[in-house]
Amino acid sequence: MAVCADNGPGGEDKPPSRNRLALTVFLLCLVAVFLALGSWQVQRLSWKLDLIARVETRIHADPVPAPSGAIDPAEDEYRRVTATGLFDHAKSVLVQAVTERGAGFWVVTPLRQADGSTVLVNRGFVPADKRSPEARLASELAAGPVSVTGLLRLSEPGGAFLRANDPAGDRWFSRDVAAIAAAKGLTDVEPYFIDADATPNMGGLPIGGLTVVTFRNSHLVYALTWYALAVMSAGAVYLVLRRKAF
Repeated sequence: MAVCADNGPGGEDKPPSRNRLALTVFLLCLVAVFLALGSWQVQRLSWKLDLIARVETRIHADPVPAPSGAIDPAEDEYRRVTATGLFDHAKSVLVQAVTERGAGFWVVTPLRQADGSTVLVNRGFVPADKRSPEARLASELAAGPVSVTGLLRLSEPGGAFLRANDPAGDRWFSRDVAAIAAAKGLTDVEPYFIDADATPNMGGLPIGGLTVVTFRNSHLVYALTWYALAVMSAGAVYLVLRRKAF
């Protein structure tokens, strides 16, 4: 003979209250976490938009004299500056680059200033088949002081993704100011480099003015995602509390 238990009206088992309570608390914690993450992304969005606005103002402002000594990265990066001095072409380095003109190299040359300090100048891009000094001989034979205007850029230490700089082999994948200075025996070097503007060089090479100023800004998407997850978690809380069976 089969024996059936009486489960009350509807014949449904009621879940232990502690299970429902634990799940509800867990889901409420998720709601709080997702709301916090969404709000944090909103704050990051505000910061990023402010940064973009400030950088846009800098790159279109009148140039100022290149600073000497320590700089404030938050205030000085991408500032338009001008430096005057003599290029030391013999100590130039080629840094691998990929630009809108294809693959090639940045030509980074020390500029010796009147006060004895040196600033590295990214004079511009040359294609791979024009990497030899002879290909840009006209610009390197220019005698006398030169004035360079461009964007102040922060040093890029270490190298590029999965590609470390090789100073001993004179192979460069990033514009690492300290490493380049050490490899070329330069002293009193400013802690930044200058990306030269599009002012043409004699002979047409290197090609300046190819700096790409972009900032990844996905904070709004992230914020909406976190808030959507918070809404979904809140909906799950509602369903848990509403159900009679677990």
